[in-house]
Amino acid sequence: MQLTFLGATREVTGSCYLLKTRDKNFLVDCGLIQGKGEERNYQPFSFSPGDIDFILLTHAHLDHSGRIPLLCRHGFRGKIYATPPTIELTHLLWLDTAKIMREEAERINRKNVRQGKPPIQPLFGEEEVEEAMNLFEPVSYDELVSEGEVEFVFRDSAHILGGAALEIWGEGSKVVFSGDLGQFYSVMEGSPPVIEREDFVVIESTYGNRRHRSLEDTRREFSEAIEGALSKGGKVLIPSFVVDRAQRIIYELFLLQERLDGKYPVFFDSPMGVKVTDIYRQYRNLLAGEIQKLNLEKIDPFSLPGLHYVTTPAESKAINNINQAIVIAGSGMCTGGRIIHHLKHNLYKENTALIFVGFQAQGTLGRALVEGAKRVRIMGEEIVVRAKIYTINGFSVHADQEDLFRWVEYFQGNPTFLVTHGEEAIAESFAQFLGERGKEALVPHLGDTMDLAKKKVFSAPSLPPEENILEQLESKVSSLESIYPALGEEEKILLRSALILLEEVERRKEESLI
Repeated sequence: MQLTFLGATREVTGSCYLLKTRDKNFLVDCGLIQGKGEERNYQPFSFSPGDIDFILLTHAHLDHSGRIPLLCRHGFRGKIYATPPTIELTHLLWLDTAKIMREEAERINRKNVRQGKPPIQPLFGEEEVEEAMNLFEPVSYDELVSEGEVEFVFRDSAHILGGAALEIWGEGSKVVFSGDLGQFYSVMEGSPPVIEREDFVVIESTYGNRRHRSLEDTRREFSEAIEGALSKGGKVLIPSFVVDRAQRIIYELFLLQERLDGKYPVFFDSPMGVKVTDIYRQYRNLLAGEIQKLNLEKIDPFSLPGLHYVTTPAESKAINNINQAIVIAGSGMCTGGRIIHHLKHNLYKENTALIFVGFQAQGTLGRALVEGAKRVRIMGEEIVVRAKIYTINGFSVHADQEDLFRWVEYFQGNPTFLVTHGEEAIAESFAQFLGERGKEALVPHLGDTMDLAKKKVFSAPSLPPEENILEQLESKVSSLESIYPALGEEEKILLRSALILLEEVERRKEESLI
């Protein structure tokens, strides 16, 4: 079995892994690239989507699921295996993303028409979303499923509702994918799965170089930030992923309701908010920790006095007229969504508290604010930053270094740990951390392929020098003419991909000359 790393290598976005056996080609995840480098979403796939037999989807988040509809646009017709909650949450996220991309394309095309430029197309639309939804096959946790010679099991990863780690067997090798791994003590999701035997482990490293604050300290910091802003007559803005993180924040506000005395309105400003929260209620038997205890007591942890679910644009705009309020809105990295409007109207105010409760990828507005930007550009307008900014990682549904290593130690034998889904310096740091503790750990590069049977990594080819690039291309083409008929199907697919890339370069050049 061969494993090729096509995303989330030395970065926290775009998870995608291609696995091949003698008779099966399949993917683990196929996610959007978010933040820095997001233009890569429009590049052709390095494989033929029509040749993919099935996809194993670890969870709904767009950096793991977001390019699957694009696969369908380009010919994918195989099965998509996922847990039932993941299927429902993914549908909502895809529809919302398709709507946002359509509206953005319409805005850009109005500008392009005035400038005489050709129109652009969104990455995918509602049609591809529904096409992809028809391909889903629900899988329960701990259910062994066979696809030819490949067998796999979904395990609860304790990340978000429906999130899964994967055990995969094929051609005498076993590989485990952590997916996004949760903390060992979780308020909502339980604990990561104990998996003892394997050959290879693909492990995330989002927070592989740090430890989260304790739950007690996290809750104290959260309450102090909220009460401080409200006491000064200001707003509390909480950029949040609508799936899971928002529900956790609503629960934390539920715990604070006595201290806040129900005096301040809480707005969950998201058209999807009600639907997502209803899915969490529907599958509350899969939740754990404190939430499960409340469920057993017939207490709804996602309801609190003064909570308003905001769906229409008019309702969202009306929040501007309220001085003291708590506003939860997407997107979590401030790359779009309704939080942008609230930032525009409140960032310049000294009595505003901006609380980040999740990871901020490189190249995002959220990352710029966390790193102390004094001025930011929002909707074409430069905004001075006077708000007090808090970063509270204790609410994260990602394991920290301590939790990751605790999970690693459960594995018996001497598996090879393949460190992904972490910024380059962090992934390298975590691999070194594992190595110092006697574990074999590698940090793959984008495009690297590992032969699991031979335990050998084939590195992706490096980019050729810029000098005389056309002469190099001409020489390569000439040398291929005589051997092309003897090439295998994989080599021919690679050549077709190269042709697509060349055509894309030519198209962009033509557009720039119009």
